[in-house]
Amino acid sequence: MSALTGTRELVRLALRLDRVRLPIWVLGIAVLPMTAAAQYLELYPTEESIREVGGFTSSTSLVALSGPMFRVSVGGLTAWKTLVTALVLVGLMSLFTVVRHTRAEEETGRLELVGAVVVGRLAPLTAALLTAGLANLAVALLTALGLLGTGLPAAGAVAMGLAVGSFGVVLTAVAAVAVQLTEGSRAANGIGAAVLGGVYLLRAVGDTGPVWLSWLSPLGWAMRIRPYAGERWWPLGLVAGLVVVLCCLAYVLAGRRDLGAGMLPQRPGPAVAAPGLRSALALAWRLHRGTLVGWVIAMALAGAIMGGAAAGLPEAFGSNRQVADVMARMGGSKGLVDMYLATVFGIIGLTAAAYTVQATLRLRAEEAGGRVEPLLATAVPRTRLALSHLGIALLGTAVLLAVSGLCAGLGYGIQVHDVGGQVPRLLAAGLVQFPAAGVIAGLGTALFGLVPRASQLTWAALVACLVLLELGALLGLDQWVVDVSPFAHVPKLPGSAVETAPLAWLVAVSVVLVGVGLAGFRRRDVR
Repeated sequence: MSALTGTRELVRLALRLDRVRLPIWVLGIAVLPMTAAAQYLELYPTEESIREVGGFTSSTSLVALSGPMFRVSVGGLTAWKTLVTALVLVGLMSLFTVVRHTRAEEETGRLELVGAVVVGRLAPLTAALLTAGLANLAVALLTALGLLGTGLPAAGAVAMGLAVGSFGVVLTAVAAVAVQLTEGSRAANGIGAAVLGGVYLLRAVGDTGPVWLSWLSPLGWAMRIRPYAGERWWPLGLVAGLVVVLCCLAYVLAGRRDLGAGMLPQRPGPAVAAPGLRSALALAWRLHRGTLVGWVIAMALAGAIMGGAAAGLPEAFGSNRQVADVMARMGGSKGLVDMYLATVFGIIGLTAAAYTVQATLRLRAEEAGGRVEPLLATAVPRTRLALSHLGIALLGTAVLLAVSGLCAGLGYGIQVHDVGGQVPRLLAAGLVQFPAAGVIAGLGTALFGLVPRASQLTWAALVACLVLLELGALLGLDQWVVDVSPFAHVPKLPGSAVETAPLAWLVAVSVVLVGVGLAGFRRRDVR
């Protein structure tokens, strides 16, 4: 028996298990560029009409968000608007797929049962890589075919598909290494998400500053394939080299570690628990604190970078008369900056909600790992146990939003010499996102309490909110569809008035969902 024996059967099993999940990911990602291109072809039928957009896309602030627009055309605008979103989504798809079919299977003990039959040592890892690779291949093909169907040039369509698919393969390889380092799927997902956030920030800093920094980011490589802007194919060689190195490292580590163990050493705990660990809340804080610290650092950096970039908007648009006229109708440069900052904080709110989901679903991971039942055998009530994790999830989300608002206020305030005025404004812009994130936490709690095996659908809800926020208007969706997202009801701060009624409704929905979830958890069996 070789180390790869049984790989084909494991791939078939993985595809069967993901027969619903992966097609949703693949179709959702592939449809975005196609629909955006169709809308742009309708909005900008002539070259003169599309040139007016060029001034808006060249500012430092928008480059930090979406990257540079390499050519002013319908294809170039499509790539500029949708490529970064597609890259982030395909990265998440690849990360979750590999972790789900490797480390999560080890964590629950199923992989040990599979390994007891005729299955080679490296077959599970290889099957997970092939499954994620097939998903990325499908994304690349469907993206290219969709863009070809709109009538855009074939070379750009192929380049767009390869850019998206190649970055997904990079995150596949990153996930393969991450699952060898840790003993838990949650930690492996955290490592992969940190890498994804890191390469995005590195690309943002490089695109707005020293360009060479963008070349240190695989996300920057994918963008510099330059769909519809004089395609470059050689960055695919960088992708291939990195993937080979990471996969080789993953296989070496997989051959050296024990089943269920990770390469990173685990510190032995004390023989007797500290007095501070005598409550459910204290235990929950102990489990969440490391993750929260990492998120705080990331959100502080993101807020400072995005806030500091806002100061360059008026200068970038001041020389364009048409843009200046638009600025005047919006209330001058202040109105344009406020619009940009409101967009930034919409994205920050969704990013913080990713932590909300991660922390809210931690209790489900504890239950699946068999660690909840011993706690409930003591004097710990179910409601108190669930509220301890939910409370830290909500408090942590508020901290992340406050930190990002504070750092954005400092970054922008220092640039415009108005720290005292900008910090409160942007702090409020961050915190106003909290009720929407609370709805996502409530949804996760409800699913955990009623249908625990469907808890991961909370991630799907968050991805849907991201798509509706970024592309809802562009895709021409009805307003009632966009309003399904709780983030559609958040005031667009700074720059607009705060209406308390939508926020009150979001809070009420959150409370109802949490109550339903807690009631369900109290009545169902622990699984």
